[in-house]
Amino acid sequence: MNKIVVPVDFSDTSENAAFFAANLSKQIPEAQLILYNVYNNSDAGSDGTPLQQDDTDKKTVMEFVLQTLKNKVSLITDASISIVSEEDDDFVDSLERFANHQAVQLIVMGITGSSKNQQTLMGSNTLKLVERKTVPVLIVPPEATFESLKNIMMVCDFKDVAKTVPIAPLKAVLDLFKAKLYVVNVDSEHFIELSDTYKAERAKLDAMIKEYNPEYAFIRMFDFVDSVNQYATDKNIQMIITFPKSHSFISGIFKTSNTKKLVYHSNVPIIAIHS
Repeated sequence: MNKIVVPVDFSDTSENAAFFAANLSKQIPEAQLILYNVYNNSDAGSDGTPLQQDDTDKKTVMEFVLQTLKNKVSLITDASISIVSEEDDDFVDSLERFANHQAVQLIVMGITGSSKNQQTLMGSNTLKLVERKTVPVLIVPPEATFESLKNIMMVCDFKDVAKTVPIAPLKAVLDLFKAKLYVVNVDSEHFIELSDTYKAERAKLDAMIKEYNPEYAFIRMFDFVDSVNQYATDKNIQMIITFPKSHSFISGIFKTSNTKKLVYHSNVPIIAIHS
């Protein structure tokens, strides 16, 4: 069973991710969708004082709303769908624990727009979860609509690929989606001929993923985001694979201007895979 968890907070963003996951599940053998909600039983009153609600009442309400969403999602896919609602003060801790205990293959989450106010809501939780290195996280832009997965782009810096490309989880994702693989590198230093370093790293990577018959592109452009987005358009890419670095994901790769812009300004879903 290939378990796909969709965290739901009943926002338009999370519901769009649920519909996206439902369509995606039709391409995945033995897919099981889990609509997952975390609620906090303490709500603040107008003066900031916590208002305690009955545990059973709050859980019943959450499960009722989840069931309503499940009914909508079931119109899209024949995959098995279950709902889970848990009380916890920390959304990311709860989701990480659930994903580990349930041996989840993929988490599908929405992400909000590029404004600071929006990023502090769903966006911050999505990025925190990626930092945990739990399972691959598929980040669905707010305006993304599902297209059948035929072409996947893998963005690679070709720096010590034997250590920086998490080959086992990468192959698990590629085997899950079974799409054409494109490997893309953007560097303003590229000229007519690749440097010997790039050639050596490409040879190493090719030996690692040769069974997927990847197509390589080394693009000499100064704007990373524009280059990746243009290539995605030209090749009709439906998903982009990225590899967060081993240090803090939020303080590292997502705070670099290029990658952060790509995440927040792409109509193509991005899947983050950790080693």
